[in-house]
Amino acid sequence: MSLQVIVDFKVVDETADWVVVNKPAPLIVHPANNKPEPTLLGGLERLYTYEIENGACLGIVTRLDRETSGLVLVAKHTAAARELGMIFERREAKKEYLAIVAGWPDRESWVENGSICRATEVGASNIWVKQIVSSRGKECSTRFVVEKRFERQDEQYAVVRCFPLTGRMHQIRVHLAHSGHPIVGDKLYGGSGEEYLEWMENGWNERLSQKLLLPRQALHAAKLSLGWAGREVLWEAEIGKDLQDFIDGKEVGFAEGVVSWSRHD
Repeated sequence: MSLQVIVDFKVVDETADWVVVNKPAPLIVHPANNKPEPTLLGGLERLYTYEIENGACLGIVTRLDRETSGLVLVAKHTAAARELGMIFERREAKKEYLAIVAGWPDRESWVENGSICRATEVGASNIWVKQIVSSRGKECSTRFVVEKRFERQDEQYAVVRCFPLTGRMHQIRVHLAHSGHPIVGDKLYGGSGEEYLEWMENGWNERLSQKLLLPRQALHAAKLSLGWAGREVLWEAEIGKDLQDFIDGKEVGFAEGVVSWSRHD
């Protein structure tokens, strides 16, 4: 079973300084490992061909994993990229994510403060990108609030709103797994990690489908806000149809690959 990449994003908002888009999964943000595949950056470069020919220089400010959907902020020129980067470095921007997790948390809200580092810094690991909670790691904090509890095929799940207070790699995914409620469909943190290795070697298949339930992690960048040009700006992106169908107990369908870009909602 193959999964086609959907190259279909929408512009949520834009000015002469930046553009905010709603990225679907499993679209990758920018080229990786010299692999020829569609990317969000490539799509934006095609969308803004005229602007680039007249001096624009696109720069990704907020990156999302391939399998995470939602808001991505992109600077249109170097000065904007520098200023936006400083805003995030000073932790003045606010992010909110929605995640579908396994099980029902025993609290309505909680904070995870476990420090995070690469698994290879603590011991042997055959997955270089994997992160773990460890006292050897860097400071890391995420606040979680349960939005909804539901059942699907007699199993319990919850929709959790996530507020990352720091910006470590895979932070939300690691902290939810550490709390005992991994994100549905997370190949790296939803199990032992063998699922990730199998996917890398053989691609998506029926066995992984039965075990992980979704072909991508159920994580969505839903809100982003920051101060710009003397005012507070807030952007929102609704959760994708695949995740909403999972919540609603419907069969989750996967669209065919699409190549399209829109300047408007």
